[in-house]
Amino acid sequence: MRIIFATHNKNKMKEVRAILSDVADSIVAKSELGIDFEPAETGKTFAENAEQKAVGIREYMLKHDMLEDDDIIMSDDSGLCVNYMLGMPGIYSSRYLGEDTSYDIKNARIIKELQYAEGDERAAHFTCNICAAFADGRIYHTEGIFEGLIAKEPKGENGFGYDPILYLPEYGKTSAELPPEEKNKISHRAKALHQMHDLLLPMVSADGHVVPQDKEVALSEPPFREDRRPQ
Repeated sequence: MRIIFATHNKNKMKEVRAILSDVADSIVAKSELGIDFEPAETGKTFAENAEQKAVGIREYMLKHDMLEDDDIIMSDDSGLCVNYMLGMPGIYSSRYLGEDTSYDIKNARIIKELQYAEGDERAAHFTCNICAAFADGRIYHTEGIFEGLIAKEPKGENGFGYDPILYLPEYGKTSAELPPEEKNKISHRAKALHQMHDLLLPMVSADGHVVPQDKEVALSEPPFREDRRPQ
């Protein structure tokens, strides 16, 4: 069984491989297969965008005779949701203030937007939704959330994006101040990946193949979103 993750991000792939290594024989980034196709993201939720990317890559691979029976194409969509800003930037996190705008500028704007907010008014969270699109048409989702408060100033050199402004009260640090190995145990993406691991494990046979739909083992707990299969 092979997992193809729709990303070019090497750091993301390290985390994916670390958590899903005992599920799949091979875990590769789409770029490692020479796929530079970028499906459109027009969804209104993290789940919709993650699914558009995973299904888009699956269709691309099918069209170009690259898809194998045991392939699972995965994609994630994530972002920062700030309560005081009514959930923004949310699904527009990477495009907030413009796709080419630096995160230093984005982070400074969010801090300014919350200049009069105090305490719990500064609540925010990262969300990560992961979609798994099977070669046979099955689709599953898992989702993880990483909660904190918007800091009053950026701190930390680890991580990327909005990490320097998500303050974690229980740690007394921002996400960007946590050592990578610690963050990767509690982050939104890590939580979604661990859920995906547990979801996929009973769907892989002893010889490493994907269990067919009609022989699928019943899950002890349902996936984050319902299994949506083509009618």
